[in-house]
Amino acid sequence: MAVITSGKTFANGEQLSASKLNQVITAATFNASDAVDGSTMTLIGGAMAVADSGITKAKIENVANMKALGNTSGSAAAPQEVAILDENDMSSDSDTSLATQQSIKAYANAAPLAQMKTNNVSGASVASDTESITLPNGLIIKTGFASGTGESVTVNFGTAFPNAVISVQLTQVGGTTSSSSNVRVNSISNSSLVMYSNTGSGVTGNYWQVIGR
Repeated sequence: MAVITSGKTFANGEQLSASKLNQVITAATFNASDAVDGSTMTLIGGAMAVADSGITKAKIENVANMKALGNTSGSAAAPQEVAILDENDMSSDSDTSLATQQSIKAYANAAPLAQMKTNNVSGASVASDTESITLPNGLIIKTGFASGTGESVTVNFGTAFPNAVISVQLTQVGGTTSSSSNVRVNSISNSSLVMYSNTGSGVTGNYWQVIGR
């Protein structure tokens, strides 16, 4: 059976007219058994229409895992598979890939920590896990613990302050009497701190915090 049934059938010897010729097209209908598959496409009143089941993804293409159909070419082009990345640190830094909701949330939650820089410091009796924190406005906070006592307890910063030191705070740990609880700044520069720490009974060292920019 033909796919299309003409809207007008002519008999031998019949006179032609414009209106009769127009009916050939305007009144034509599709034949259900040959024109459509009944699943993706169907006929409504002799005209083609998308079936209720529609054109599903499976009927278009088998898309690979962690891929989506799209276009990242920068201009009009045929659809292609676009990668969906699940990277909590956004390490690939791709401008043509998508990110999962989970990785976006993890990255956003970790953003404040990403602004902090950890630097090991060297110097007498200074813990190696001293931390330097750089804030978004450029303010830098360096903190640590110096276990030494005496006239010249020196802390050499892992990285120097680029511009200047703003303030220093020292907190002595231990000490059995008020006279033994005595700590002060001897000198401060962009690259180091020298403090005096009382050697009295029970003194174990000093926490220090230096703020600069």
